[in-house]
Amino acid sequence: MNDLHSSTIAGWREWVSLPGAGVPWIKAKLDTGARSSALHAFDIEELPGDGDEDGTGGGRGDRVRFRVRPWQRSEQDVVVVECPVHDRRLVRSSSGHSEERIVVLLDVELFGRTITAETTLSNRDQMGFRMLIGREALRQGFVVDSGESFLGGRAPRVIRRRNRGRE
Repeated sequence: MNDLHSSTIAGWREWVSLPGAGVPWIKAKLDTGARSSALHAFDIEELPGDGDEDGTGGGRGDRVRFRVRPWQRSEQDVVVVECPVHDRRLVRSSSGHSEERIVVLLDVELFGRTITAETTLSNRDQMGFRMLIGREALRQGFVVDSGESFLGGRAPRVIRRRNRGRE
């Protein structure tokens, strides 16, 4: 178990990067009420893995390809990501309905530290944040101060403007 004194205090929203996915900046909500993390993904395409010649998705090593739009109000800088499927889970949304989602492992850089997050892929177009970081990832050394924001620093002004759709 992590010692409280070795934990980094983070705000309820922070700028993070997804280095393995090629996303240098994305604004995330740190949500201790959510078990796993979630990322806005679209054009999600399941790819057959090794030993899955029939394309039914039953083979080991299944992969997924998806697009990430890192900015809340802009179509710019869409990134295509391809990675292994870690799991599939039934997830209950904040509105109460359940759906099966693909889970991938993503490296998240927060406060200059890289943690691995079990991340569900879902359409978060109507949500305020493109990424949500849940408590499984946060327990890798972070404590959230719900009264603070951007304790890890802000993205450069040009990035913040792009996120608001002003560039």
